[in-house]
Order: sequence, then C-alpha cells, then structure tokens
Amino acid sequence: MQHLTDELLLESYHQALQLKLSEEFIQLLLTEIRNRNLSNGYPSPSHLS
Repeated sequence: MQHLTDELLLESYHQALQLKLSEEFIQLLLTEIRNRNLSNGYPSPSHLS
C-alpha cells in the first residue's frame, strides 16, 4: 500500500465501492486512507452490508 500515491489510493477506494468489491478489501483501503490522515468524510464500510 505504501507504493500507492494518495490520489491512487483514494481513486482505488472509490472504484472498489462502485464495483462492490469485498468489504474486507474496502476496509483495507479505508484503513490505509485513515493511516495517511486522508479520511475526512470517508465512512466506515459497515454501511455496505
């Protein structure tokens, strides 16, 4: 994950949501977003259930 730029990470997150990929994968992306302090306005993936 560290090799992804912030922009690519955020784009990947949005694409994962649009494609309805696994909640586990979305959680992984979201965790990295939060680790980078990019999480303003990003909900927990629990809303996907």
